[in-house]
Amino acid sequence: MNKFKFVHLKIHSDYSIIDGLIKIKKLIKTAKKLNFNSLALTDLNGIYGIIKLYKYSYKYNIKPIIGVELNIKNKINNLSKLTILASNNIGYENLKLIITKVNKINYKNLIVPIVNYNILKKNNQGLILLSGGCSGDIGNLIINENYDKINYTLDFYQKYFNNNYYLEIMRTNRKNEENYINKVIKISENRNLPLVATNDVCFLNKNDYKAHKIKLNINNLNNVNTNEYSKNQFLRNKKDMCEIFKDIPESLINTIEISKRCNVFINFNKYFLPIFNIKKITQSEYLNIKTKKKIEKKIKNIFYNFKINIIKRCKYYKRINKELKIINKIKFSNYFLIVNEFIKWAKKKKITVGPGRGSGTSSLVAYSLNIIDIDPVEFNLIFERFLNPERIIMPDFDIDFCIEKRDIVIKHVKKMYGYNSVSQIITFGTLTARAAIRDVGRILGYSYNFVDRIAKLVPFDFGITLKKTFNIEPLFLKAYKENVEVKSLIDMACKLEGIIRNIGKHAGGIVISPNKITNFTPLFFDLNNKNSITQFDKDDIAKIGLIKFDFLGLKTLSIIDLAIKMININFKTKISISNLNFNDIKVFKTLKKANTTAIFQLESNGMKDLIRKIKPNCFNDIVALIALFRPGPLQSGMVQNYINRKHGKEKIAYPDIKYQHKCLKPILKSTYGIILYQEQVIEISKTFSNYNLGSADILLRAMSKKKPKDMINEKDNFQKGSISKGIKKELSIKIFNLLNKFVGYGFNKSHSVAYSIISYQTLWLKTYYPVEFMASFMTSEMQNTQKLINLLNECKQMKINILPPDINKSIYNFHVDKKKNIIWGMGAIKGIGESTIEHIIKTRKKKKFKNLFDFCMRIKKKKINRRILEKLIFSGSFDFTKKNRSALYYILNDIIEITDYYLKYIKIGQINIFKLLNKLPNEIINKYKKFTPWVNQLILEKEYDALGLFLTKHPINQYIEEIKYYTGGSFLKNLCLTKKGEIKIISGLVVFYKIVCSKNGKYICIIILDDQTYRVEIILFNKIFEKYKKFIKKNNILIISGEIFLDNFKNIYKMNAYEIIDINNIRQKYINKLVIFLNVNNINNKLLSYLYKLFKKNQFGNTPIYFYYKKNNITFKLICNKYWNIKINNLILIKLREYFGYNNIKLSFH
Repeated sequence: MNKFKFVHLKIHSDYSIIDGLIKIKKLIKTAKKLNFNSLALTDLNGIYGIIKLYKYSYKYNIKPIIGVELNIKNKINNLSKLTILASNNIGYENLKLIITKVNKINYKNLIVPIVNYNILKKNNQGLILLSGGCSGDIGNLIINENYDKINYTLDFYQKYFNNNYYLEIMRTNRKNEENYINKVIKISENRNLPLVATNDVCFLNKNDYKAHKIKLNINNLNNVNTNEYSKNQFLRNKKDMCEIFKDIPESLINTIEISKRCNVFINFNKYFLPIFNIKKITQSEYLNIKTKKKIEKKIKNIFYNFKINIIKRCKYYKRINKELKIINKIKFSNYFLIVNEFIKWAKKKKITVGPGRGSGTSSLVAYSLNIIDIDPVEFNLIFERFLNPERIIMPDFDIDFCIEKRDIVIKHVKKMYGYNSVSQIITFGTLTARAAIRDVGRILGYSYNFVDRIAKLVPFDFGITLKKTFNIEPLFLKAYKENVEVKSLIDMACKLEGIIRNIGKHAGGIVISPNKITNFTPLFFDLNNKNSITQFDKDDIAKIGLIKFDFLGLKTLSIIDLAIKMININFKTKISISNLNFNDIKVFKTLKKANTTAIFQLESNGMKDLIRKIKPNCFNDIVALIALFRPGPLQSGMVQNYINRKHGKEKIAYPDIKYQHKCLKPILKSTYGIILYQEQVIEISKTFSNYNLGSADILLRAMSKKKPKDMINEKDNFQKGSISKGIKKELSIKIFNLLNKFVGYGFNKSHSVAYSIISYQTLWLKTYYPVEFMASFMTSEMQNTQKLINLLNECKQMKINILPPDINKSIYNFHVDKKKNIIWGMGAIKGIGESTIEHIIKTRKKKKFKNLFDFCMRIKKKKINRRILEKLIFSGSFDFTKKNRSALYYILNDIIEITDYYLKYIKIGQINIFKLLNKLPNEIINKYKKFTPWVNQLILEKEYDALGLFLTKHPINQYIEEIKYYTGGSFLKNLCLTKKGEIKIISGLVVFYKIVCSKNGKYICIIILDDQTYRVEIILFNKIFEKYKKFIKKNNILIISGEIFLDNFKNIYKMNAYEIIDINNIRQKYINKLVIFLNVNNINNKLLSYLYKLFKKNQFGNTPIYFYYKKNNITFKLICNKYWNIKINNLILIKLREYFGYNNIKLSFH
């Protein structure tokens, strides 16, 4: 085997998003099986995967080589490829700089980074270049026979890279390869340039070629030329490569030589923390002084009577000293000081900061410094969960900021530590199990219905894979075994599942380095080239010793912030949300009723149901609610145990009725003997089995990971520790097993406490300042129509009045007037930008607008156009003029024309603007009277166009009693109560629909149905659509029978339709009479003439007409002749109800 010598120097992993199919771990495992002892990773445009390459290479004793493939423009302006390898650490530094520069100066703003010869020249040390074969700059010139440019280009490479430039050759059966090789061999001989063989590897095995082609099409939407690739671009073994290039043996030997020359060392055992500058004393000393000073203030606020609380005070002092000792010992003082600085700065700038989140809330030092607002001693949170001296990892504070102002804080940090030292962190989106099935099915041309059916069998569980689905979904396995096409689809999806599909930016991750960030990681940049992003993800950033700071944007903080601002203005007071009484009876009254729409973490229907069952009456119950409402506890039965124990229906045990111990009672008392929090597992290990908190944290992590070897060791340690405390072995084993079982369901209490504080703050606001809170929440959701519909319904239930937008009263946000009405925000009117709204508000400050004409005269033309004016009219923004919307719409052209005319002459001083504004031109005033107001239906349709929903009324309102009969009283908002797969009859107004044609020519129709309580998406597959398409019209009311399902990805309910009928047709089946109640005094020839004409148009139906009227206190009934039986439809009902009044028209059903 040793006689075959070759090293792969050109490999694309899945970090080459366009064409790489290889996962790095699999690459190294396969390389080991093929007896390779070295290989290079050369992904396109970046070295995203090299830290993982090193990690797995070291594990399997393979030498890693760092490389990259970049685009370069040759001397005839062709886009070409160039591979660069780092031969030493200087080369590695230069490679990072080159990649960063290339990504910084994107070519003509395209997302195609291109290296130029000047960048190469300036950063040439420690680098080895491979020419790129046929696709390289030399290859392109050879194929185009441009020999002058070849010599010029080679002169450059030989001058600046001397013995570090190799002419690359490949034999993968692609176009021009042999022609190129013949010519490049001559160049090699003439120029004394070495040859090197590569295989341009993009996938692992030969049978992965089909999967590779599918990936190309998935990522490039069929725009890629798959002929540029060959089935031979797999990880060939040494023997095959030596056979292919046996006629050019030096090209094989040179792969070995290059491998020997490439020696880059990356240190994974050192931390590189940014420096917090302090004069005269060390960071540790400064942290000690500052913390002890701050904790003294905190303790004084907590304990007023020194003598009574001396024991509790000592507990705080002891804890603070322990934490400081650990922090200083592991040299993380800088970290605390840096976080303290930017949080202090944010609060000073009135930027709302969250109370804390995650394990960071377990630190008393952090509480002292106001990094968090949670007292970890009060809530019995364990510091070792955050910083464990027995298992040192980077600390990680998750800090929430008001989402609108988070970037201001990040900008401050960049300014503080240097723009070259701060960067955001990359994330990689991968192809999930469901997405893999859908994408593969689409590329292979399977029908949408077929693919959708298979994809929906994959559960939405976190971390679900196709392999796991076989074990938990019997129908998935059955379909795979019984259907050849399903098997083919899933097998191919398995090859693509988990590959990297896109690059993104971490939600809040920021890295601060002690010097230039490019000393540690190359960067790429967002589309505006404003923000740098690391090419290493958060795990690899930690691996190379840099520290991540989480600046998270939390929308709820923005809601709280805006609500408080409104409250302070409206009530002329200053409220503080950070010092609330957590035992407010009024707040818990709101909570017990499950009035938790718009409440952080508590607003889902499932959570509302749990609240009703638990009946929370203290803050700890809210903490427990958040911990309990997760799939694990809900499925395990422990939630019902918790409810029963809380309400005395089940005996409380610590933790189990058969196996309990008195020492566990203080730990489990607050959760009625249920092991709910991870911290309880740690406390039990300490109390029951003599673990210290650090080793107990390690036990918890071992239990979470379920590694057999670790579990055997920990079980042994647990038994020894408990036996040493006089506990019987049998009980010790049982308690260990219980802990092991519950740890899978246990939640981080520090996280739950943090979320509970924000939940309580929103509850408090909704309880005491409901109007301001709801206005603030609606502002945060103004672009989310479905959410606004839900909030409108909630406001109705809370008896909060919502007024339409008003050009003289509305601002960008939703806000509250003096009468406690919420005024619709102009920002929620479709198609009107923020700058236009700002200009309207600024203009009206001088004087309110009198009417539409006045508005058009005073607003700048560049800020407004006809489309915006229409939206303002349709939305009701000019209703204050008391002119109907139809008239305003029809005279709009005249107003625009006249204002343009007048403004033109005002400029040259020929018209007095003040006289003009006081008197609207007579011809326009007269036109108002000519236009008949729109019927309600049309007004609402136009309102919908402007707002995306029906605000003043809903078209379905007048049919609501009728619809209840057809649907059994069910509304769309009740879909959440539907069981999976249940057949349901629903009804609503068609507000949107689209028809999609699949590749096989079959149609799918998507309908959005709205009944004012909710909106739901209805899917009609081909046969159903063809059968019922006559009913699919906008603003038609449909009654639909179908199967409800939950789209877990979007967390919304949808329906697959089976049967459809519109309201006019269903009436023929169910209505047995139309009843009209008459006022005897109004019966005259005019009335009879009106009815005659109306009924004549709708004659010969199957619905008889009944008249009821009273005379002398006697009710008379008149039944019309069958000749006058009519066809009931919306139009006739609208006209009758407008004429006689809504309550005087009734429908009777079979």
